[in-house]
Amino acid sequence: MSKNPRGKNSLAAVKGGDRTRTILIQVAVAVVLIALIAGIGISIALKHNKKNDVGAHPAIAATAPVSADGITGSMAGDGGLLIGKPSAKVTVRLISDFQCPICKQFETANGQTLVDAVNNGTAKVDYNFIAFLDQSSSGTRYSSRSANAAYCVGTSDPTKFQKWFAEMYQQQPAEGSTGLPDSKLVQIAQDAGYTDPSIAQCITSDKYDGFVHKTTTDAFSNPQVQGTPTIFVNGKNIPLSNELLSVPGSIKPAIEAAAQ
Repeated sequence: MSKNPRGKNSLAAVKGGDRTRTILIQVAVAVVLIALIAGIGISIALKHNKKNDVGAHPAIAATAPVSADGITGSMAGDGGLLIGKPSAKVTVRLISDFQCPICKQFETANGQTLVDAVNNGTAKVDYNFIAFLDQSSSGTRYSSRSANAAYCVGTSDPTKFQKWFAEMYQQQPAEGSTGLPDSKLVQIAQDAGYTDPSIAQCITSDKYDGFVHKTTTDAFSNPQVQGTPTIFVNGKNIPLSNELLSVPGSIKPAIEAAAQ
């Protein structure tokens, strides 16, 4: 009896087809899994980027005003607004929160001394605005909104900034109040000479809110910064004292010593 080779070929063909289908299914599953993993990775990356995106960064235009005696402004590497003459040998770094009552005491005692030091070319002042007292304004986020306003006005015209800064502390709201509304922040800016409508828009839109919170986090990453105000003169921390907060011009000896 002769053997039937065609039967064996048919069986082999069936088995070969099954293997092909199995391989195709495995490949399809692998493609789906790869696409799923890639999608998850992209989603995580986008969320991470969004979390780290601080939004608009304040910058002072090259066309920003410069005073007749050379006082100008620039953005400091620590996120502060640096006001003064480029030739000044001393840098005073002042970290403050506009809701902080102790900061108001320091400004009352030493604000004019810092203005004088800038005007006579002895020092530049690196104004750092942080927001960690939002809870003290009954949910209106006054610390954050006022710090945002500081960037709005300071980047527009640094030469008017110290006048505006002093007025902000003159009109500081009480802790536990609702803080000053945006309309009042706009009015203070206008009274200080910031009349461009874009400044009001910057204030009411919280343009630099993300940047404010980044600089706040960055400031507290320094173990020497435990609250506000914190003052450094040429990098040296100046401890708070009753004298520094109450005696007019009490920061002057530290500035004069650093200028030697």
